[in-house]
Amino acid sequence: MFGSLTEKIDNVFKQLRGQAVLSEQNITDALKEVRLALLEADVNFKIVKDFIERIREKAIGQEVFKGLDPAQQVVKIVWEELRDLLGKDQAELHLSSTPPTVIMMVGLQGSGKTTTTGKLANHFKTQGKRVLLVAADPRRPAAGEQLASLGQDLEVIVHRGDQEGKPNANAVQTCRDGVSRAKELGYEVVILDTGGRLQIDETLMQELVDIKQSVNPDEVLLVADSMTGQEAVSVAERFDQVVGLNGVILTKVEGDARGGAVLSIRSATGKPIKFLGVGEKLDALEPFYPDRMASRILGMGDVLTLIEKAQENFSKEQAETLQRKVSSNTLTLEDFRDQIQQVNKMGSFDQILDMLPGGQKIKSMVADAGSQGGLPEKEIKRVVAIIDSMTKKERRDHTIINGNRKKRISRGSGTSVQEVNRLIKQFLEARRMMKSLVGGRMGMGKMGKGKKRKKLVRVLQTP
Repeated sequence: MFGSLTEKIDNVFKQLRGQAVLSEQNITDALKEVRLALLEADVNFKIVKDFIERIREKAIGQEVFKGLDPAQQVVKIVWEELRDLLGKDQAELHLSSTPPTVIMMVGLQGSGKTTTTGKLANHFKTQGKRVLLVAADPRRPAAGEQLASLGQDLEVIVHRGDQEGKPNANAVQTCRDGVSRAKELGYEVVILDTGGRLQIDETLMQELVDIKQSVNPDEVLLVADSMTGQEAVSVAERFDQVVGLNGVILTKVEGDARGGAVLSIRSATGKPIKFLGVGEKLDALEPFYPDRMASRILGMGDVLTLIEKAQENFSKEQAETLQRKVSSNTLTLEDFRDQIQQVNKMGSFDQILDMLPGGQKIKSMVADAGSQGGLPEKEIKRVVAIIDSMTKKERRDHTIINGNRKKRISRGSGTSVQEVNRLIKQFLEARRMMKSLVGGRMGMGKMGKGKKRKKLVRVLQTP
């Protein structure tokens, strides 16, 4: 999402590198470019103006931190201001001390509200909590059907107001009955999927106010489409004025949104972003961390989130088994395929690169891969198809794969013999590199270029 903004800000900082001191002129020139980059990212102009002024006040006359050059000092100041603009600290959900916790989801039709309701249910379910979903949009039957389908996938009960095919147009009663049912049956979390419209209208808002007054939810969360930019901010302001919000969940951030909604919504509404929807799958919901997002925007990655995703997808036993196989050079094509699929569960190639320091530069290096048919997602599918077309014996011993076997494998996977040969070569190279990494024989002397970046990250993490 922030690819363009990150690239432009990085170019600004490049212009400051090599400067001996922070002067008013070079700071003014740099901030002018940062201002333009933020405006192009669809950030509200008033928010940009205040943001730039705060950086200017801090940067001019600032004593350079020991060990940092002027450019790094400005990065540090910009990072701190970005973090504060995004909310400074993570805003967690308020859970009731006397279950069930009632969460009311609101938003416009098409923002991804029902899907996000399912994602939030999955979030609680993975924590071991019993969740009840309430379909509270009687005017749109498809909403109830969609939520019922999600509930079936998640193995979560869905309470509906249209029992026996008889629609109940009273959304307030449906929510009240759902919360009562949760209390009686000992559910820990109730999530209300309320009605939405294509645009805000008085009937919708009054219905939401009535539901809130009736069930007194612990959290009222707005689901907003980040692709709509400043419109998402306007929607948040309107919902907060009439209904009252506790936070926002921004959806579709994995798309081509310029980032204006993410950067503006907290400052404009005073309401924190609590989650980001980063894909279509039910596990594609991430808690929002202002400090980590600020690091992503400045191209410093988000290693903590990457580690957390890895811990979710790889057990300690799996890691130890992999290390033993790599060390003994017994890693097979079957293991290679399994590891590729495990990594793929952590997110798309772009999402993983966004979490790595300098990930934008890696993206630019592979930007022309699409024209050669080698985009990472397509490459992963091709590799898995080839390995799946092998017999179990072939996957476990690649040395028996002769010419005739390669022809059969290529036909079964819809590829060519040349592609099968390339895969085996890539596998052997990857196995060699992994063994070298585990053995600690990679050239440590090449790490010097990253010392300044690492020092800056340490400074940012220092309280």
